[in-house]
Amino acid sequence: MNACTAHRHEQFELRFASLFNEGRGLTFPCDPAGQVDLDGLSDRARANYYYARSTIGRDFACPAVTRAAVH
Repeated sequence: MNACTAHRHEQFELRFASLFNEGRGLTFPCDPAGQVDLDGLSDRARANYYYARSTIGRDFACPAVTRAAVH
């Protein structure tokens, strides 16, 4: 397996950590650059994504791209 093939199988999340409750936050599937496929989200997840983005600095920290946990 070459690097390109391995990279395609990795999954990433965009994580908005809560500023008030350590260990809590919102995560959304994304690509390695942090781009979220909004059309692929449910209505509730899309609303949560917009909420998290609009409250950065008040309720949530700036988002970070992380590797998704393997289940």
